[in-house]
Amino acid sequence: MSPERYQKIVSVLNSRQADLTLCLEQVHKPNNVSAVVRTADAVGLHKIHAVWPNERMQTLGHTSAGARNWVEVETHETTQQAYQSLKAQGMQILVTNLSDKAVDFREVDYTIPTAIVLGGEKYGTSDIAIEMADQDIVIPMLGMVQSLNVSVASALILFEAQRQRHNKDMYNNPPVKLPEQVIQKTLFERGHPVLAKVAKRKNLPYPPLDDAGQIMADPHWWAEMQRK
Repeated sequence: MSPERYQKIVSVLNSRQADLTLCLEQVHKPNNVSAVVRTADAVGLHKIHAVWPNERMQTLGHTSAGARNWVEVETHETTQQAYQSLKAQGMQILVTNLSDKAVDFREVDYTIPTAIVLGGEKYGTSDIAIEMADQDIVIPMLGMVQSLNVSVASALILFEAQRQRHNKDMYNNPPVKLPEQVIQKTLFERGHPVLAKVAKRKNLPYPPLDDAGQIMADPHWWAEMQRK
């Protein structure tokens, strides 16, 4: 890993918005999931959530490997479980839903801890997702069609959130920083992927990295890594 790549990874991780996330409710088309994950990375999200029954868990395996390396996807079997996790983190839960109480997505404050729920391609957000949410939001449209592709909708909403957070300098000063152990783990796995796989297989701890991203390990660690 070059020093330049190391510093780039450090910069990205230090600007991650740990208190902003998406929740995909049974979005099952791999190309949609892949596009959403790419947008999440571009906007600085560390993790998104997905509600997937067991038979659809394989969706993750078909998404963009590049983007998925940088955005964690936490899966839940039910919407209730996902909401419990999000509410436990003190997040307001916004759900995309065309209703009488829905507000323009640009009128929402995204600088507070926020989770945005988007529904699946066929049925949209479920009744339980709407009922348990704090606020319905809508993307105003002037044509005959009243819905957008889920990946397009997520991009519009997330870049509005990015705009608001950028205006408050929240990328230089994230209100919730990633834990140091998460940063170090990501740095090692993304900076030294081959060695990380070997260390995992051998159940060896990751050694620390110096300021240039080079491994600082004792001879015993290297000997164990080389042992067949």
